Amino acid sequence: MASDQTLITLLSGGHVLLVGVPGLGKSRLVETLGVVMGLATKRVQFTPDLMPADILGSEVLDEDEAGRRSFRFVPGPVFCQLLMADEINRASPRTQSALLQAMQEQRVTVGGVEHRLPRPFHVLATQNPIEQEGTYPLPEAQLDRFLLEVTVTYPELAAERQMLIATTGAAEAPPEPALTADELLAAQALIRQVPVGESVVEAILAIVRGGRPESTEDDEVRKHVAWGPGPRAAQALMLASRARALLDGRLAPSVEDVIALAPPVLRHRMALNFSARADGIVLSDIIARLIGRLG
Repeated sequence: MASDQTLITLLSGGHVLLVGVPGLGKSRLVETLGVVMGLATKRVQFTPDLMPADILGSEVLDEDEAGRRSFRFVPGPVFCQLLMADEINRASPRTQSALLQAMQEQRVTVGGVEHRLPRPFHVLATQNPIEQEGTYPLPEAQLDRFLLEVTVTYPELAAERQMLIATTGAAEAPPEPALTADELLAAQALIRQVPVGESVVEAILAIVRGGRPESTEDDEVRKHVAWGPGPRAAQALMLASRARALLDGRLAPSVEDVIALAPPVLRHRMALNFSARADGIVLSDIIARLIGRLG
């Protein structure tokens, strides 16, 4: 489920890209998790006219009573613990790239001065896969900084019935905090201490290296994949598998965790070539082949 995978991302200390058609509750999911996790949350609606300074902040010129002038940094909305980047692909590449340093290093540089972001810091971005007019596809460098790409699908019948009743009454029960920011940081530190068996490590390496045309033994991958996942994909699989195991009440991840998380880890870190499109091959087919080799 999208909520489970998003929670796994937060516990792993990463960022998540939520992809789904409008009206599926992506924004509500982010807002609810911000309250539940006790995080200071801010929202930015990405539009074509949004500038980097609108996200990072800018320097303004101040003048004191004596007439002395100096620059003062005014922080932008990125200075929070949970940033909701709504419809991130509607901003220009220049504005999208403003988040690169923040997502990777948890700091921003403005006017040659570095400013640290609060901890923890997470970006939960949304993207509409249907409307492509007026959008700018995210570059591979930025896609790779998202721990998971979570596909938000239509709810099942029972869930949609419950949602219909809960959200159309006279009053709606608000979410309540379950953690604090410090407790989330402690949980993230605990995730990194979970032991990982050799079989899980080998499974992660088999999937990641098997998806690279240069190192794979699969002829279909070599024929149809333009570029494969890098080392950050293996790191994401390792952390996410640990988090999934702990959420499930287990003290160590298994190969099943790797298999379950391979699609959201890989789908935004691989690209097919023209030959694959001509043959009707989709990326999910390639990922399924990589997973199938573990069986």
